[in-house]
Amino acid sequence: MKNKIGLIQMKCSTNADENTRRAAEFVVEAGARGAEIVCLPEMYRTPYFCQNEDAATFDLAEPVPGPSTQALGEAARKAGVSVIIPIFERRAAGLYHNSAVLMDPKGEVQGLYRKMHIPDDPNFYEKYYFTPGDLGFKAFDTHAGRIGILICWDQWYPEAARLTAMRGAMSIFYPTAIGWHPSEKEEFGAAQRDAWRTVQRGHAIANGCYVAAVNRVGLEKPDPNQAGLEFWGTSFVCDPFGVVLAEASTDKEEILVVETDTRRVEDVRRNWPFWRDRRVDVFGELIRRFAD
Repeated sequence: MKNKIGLIQMKCSTNADENTRRAAEFVVEAGARGAEIVCLPEMYRTPYFCQNEDAATFDLAEPVPGPSTQALGEAARKAGVSVIIPIFERRAAGLYHNSAVLMDPKGEVQGLYRKMHIPDDPNFYEKYYFTPGDLGFKAFDTHAGRIGILICWDQWYPEAARLTAMRGAMSIFYPTAIGWHPSEKEEFGAAQRDAWRTVQRGHAIANGCYVAAVNRVGLEKPDPNQAGLEFWGTSFVCDPFGVVLAEASTDKEEILVVETDTRRVEDVRRNWPFWRDRRVDVFGELIRRFAD
């Protein structure tokens, strides 16, 4: 079965309503270009605020349902598409998640994923804001096939991709906010971006599925005295053989619409039978922190 997926690579301003309005327009445009499921970048509605720790920032969080599901639900209905909406979720007072809501073509909430792996690095202070996800790894049936959703830092963990694929996902979406520290870009930038692409292509190969990574673009400086982060775009889709089918630029807003085919999943898995040869009887140590 052939389907088309859409990736929205966009800039994110300090105006949440404007970001939401533009995202809805992008979704409708992607639908007009044939996309059946459309994915936005991680926390599309705001700048990447995790560069600082500020309690007032929790005011940016929203519930489910909330402003994003309302606006993007309307866009989903208008375009007749499913939409993956990554949000800063307010679950309860003092309890927040980095989440992604799946809307169906009727504009109704079909599913929710909460980011499992939470980083804490310079300018990526996510542990201050987000509670680790507690819904596990999931797959959802859409009219564009069975898909899985993981978020940004999850993309570095083969276990996350494996468990999502084990639930039947033929395509795994990774809404993302990743970029360069400007001071490191010249020396390490090319290698960092290549590692990011390579690990996700590896997940596609190891699991025999499509992978779609959706990043934002632009230099974001929450404080004028900070260097900020330069988000490197490069949203892409690769097939189960790791072949990159389409890739966006490092610095421009773009919509990618890419065809996937479940027959390709079947063909690759038959010829590279990693699923058949997995030694599930000896993987018990994976649930330990370290095999010491």
